[in-house]
Amino acid sequence: MMLTVPVFFPIVQALGIDPIGFAVIMLLSLELAGVTPPFGMNLFVLLGVAPQGTTLNDVTLAAAPFLLASFLLFLLLAFPQIALVLPGLI
Repeated sequence: MMLTVPVFFPIVQALGIDPIGFAVIMLLSLELAGVTPPFGMNLFVLLGVAPQGTTLNDVTLAAAPFLLASFLLFLLLAFPQIALVLPGLI
């Protein structure tokens, strides 16, 4: 994220995309990458702190509701105004 945001942020501004919406989409993408196998580093961290005998499959199944919630990203890509509802209330 530290490498890609400085590259993409000027492009986002030039295209007229809202920076807050871009930040929300970027964070959801990062979170989705953290829990999807085979490179979901968050799953391996959770496996490391889980009790003895817990398998990676158990940890993946426990993270499934969060993974499903992360697919909200696709809804945000289709309708970016959703990401701006709460910041617009401030």
